[in-house]
Amino acid sequence: MDVGDFEPVRGASDLYVHDTGMYDTQGYGAVYIYDTPNPAVIDTGIGTNREAIFESIAEIGIDEEELDWLLPTHAHLDHAGGAGYFAEKYPNAEVRIHDRGVRHLVSPDRLVEGTKNAVGDQWRHYVEPKPVPEERIEGLSGGETLDLGDRELDVIEAPGHAPHQTVFHEADEGVVFVADAAGIYVPEIDSVRPTSPPPQFDLDQCLDDASTIADLEPEVLCYPHFGPREFEPSLIEEMKRGYVEWVEAVRQKRAELADDDAVIEHFVETTEAAEFWNRERARADARLNTRGVLRYLNEKAE
Repeated sequence: MDVGDFEPVRGASDLYVHDTGMYDTQGYGAVYIYDTPNPAVIDTGIGTNREAIFESIAEIGIDEEELDWLLPTHAHLDHAGGAGYFAEKYPNAEVRIHDRGVRHLVSPDRLVEGTKNAVGDQWRHYVEPKPVPEERIEGLSGGETLDLGDRELDVIEAPGHAPHQTVFHEADEGVVFVADAAGIYVPEIDSVRPTSPPPQFDLDQCLDDASTIADLEPEVLCYPHFGPREFEPSLIEEMKRGYVEWVEAVRQKRAELADDDAVIEHFVETTEAAEFWNRERARADARLNTRGVLRYLNEKAE
C-alpha cells in the first residue's frame, strides 16, 4: 500500500487501513476506518496529509454527516493531532478518548509544548492541532462499549505507554486496536520494537497491558504504526522480552557512563532502526525512547 492509499484489513469485515505517510515514512502512520452502520475512525494521525484521509473515507462511501465516532487511542499527537480537524470536517462525529486525554484535545497548548520539547526539530512534520469543541468530546475510563451498529468496541484501559491510552476490542472477529500497548510492529524485520517515551512510560504497566491483549486471544492486531498483523502469542512474548531487555540496556549504559546525555547519544548513534526506516525518525525515536526509560528509572529509584 502506498502513502495516501487505503486497503481492507484482512480478517476484519468492513474495516480499512489508510497510510498517512507520517514522518515521511511509508507505513508509519495507520488510521483505521470502520464502514459500519455507525462508522468510526480510530486514530487520526498528526493532522498532516489529513485531506488524503478524508478522500479515503469518502471513497469508502462514508459521507461527512454519517461519521459517528472519532476514537483516538491516546492523546499523543501522532495519534490525536488531527482530531480537531476531523471534528470540524465531520460535524456529527462524537469524539471519545480516555478521561485523562480530554483536556489535551480541548486545550492542546500544553500537549503541543511538551511535544515540541520531546521531538525537537521533528516538529516540522506536525501541524498545530485544532481544539476539539468541549461539547463534542467525552472521556472513557475502560469498561465502556461503543456501538458501531452491527458490532461493538469494548474499551480497555492500557496506561503503560501513557496514562491516557485505551485499547479497543471488537470481540466478534477478534480485532484489537492496540494503540502503542503492544510496541511498534515493523514488517521489514517481522519484529516488535519498544516505544518508551517520556514523561510517563511505565515498564511494569506496559507488561501488564501486553498480557491483557494476549488474554483477549485476538485474531488481528491493528497497530497504529505500520498497520495490521495477524496475532501470534509469540509476538506478545517477544514484545515483553524486548521491553525488559531495552530497559536493562539503558540501566547498564547509565551505570557505565554516569552521564544521561552520553547515554542518550549512545543509543541514538547505535540504533538499528535506521536500517529499516527513515534514518532521521529512527534517531529521533531512539532519543525519545531513551529519555523515557531514564525518567522511569529515576522514578523507580525514588
